[in-house]
Amino acid sequence: MNVIVVDWSAGNSGLNLIKAVRNTILSGASVARFILWLNSITGANLSQYHVVGYSLGGHQAGAVGRNLGGMVAYITGLDPARPLFEDNADKFAPNDGVYTEVIHTNGGGLGYLEPLGDVDFYPNGGVKMAGCLTGLCSHDRVFHYFAESVRGGVFTGSKCESYQHAVNGTCPSEDTLLMGGIEPKTGYSGVYYLQTNSWPPYSRG
Repeated sequence: MNVIVVDWSAGNSGLNLIKAVRNTILSGASVARFILWLNSITGANLSQYHVVGYSLGGHQAGAVGRNLGGMVAYITGLDPARPLFEDNADKFAPNDGVYTEVIHTNGGGLGYLEPLGDVDFYPNGGVKMAGCLTGLCSHDRVFHYFAESVRGGVFTGSKCESYQHAVNGTCPSEDTLLMGGIEPKTGYSGVYYLQTNSWPPYSRG
């Protein structure tokens, strides 16, 4: 596979959050145009893409898909940012891609708490991660989980009745789904809870 990393640091200095939020959406539209250009010269198509974004970039990933008509095969939001997005119409949405997945690790703090995708995972309840003492640690832990899932780590989530049940860890269902990875779980929906280890490997199988 090919991995393309977007450097949008010029638009996300962190000094002006209002400007950074606006640039999140503008940058997403620019990435979408780049993908269309890339497809035009390579013959690739949107069914071959997995778009991933962290924090503000989580919403940016959604904007990429939205600007491509919701036809990207797989979009993952890694603890999409909460500040200035709770009432923002441009936040990550289920129909931004064919299959959309969100992993919440600092919900209600730096990250968004409520479900945003087709499938939303709440490891350790989605608010405070095992082994973390600060909100920033919990927020950052999400990309470590995702990277481990791509390398073969097995994060098995149990389905919940609601995200409140996920936050409370009361999801005894035997209906399970794997979090992360490189293959979309197209057709699945709902909220899932799982536990992780405090240190690598984070996955428990």
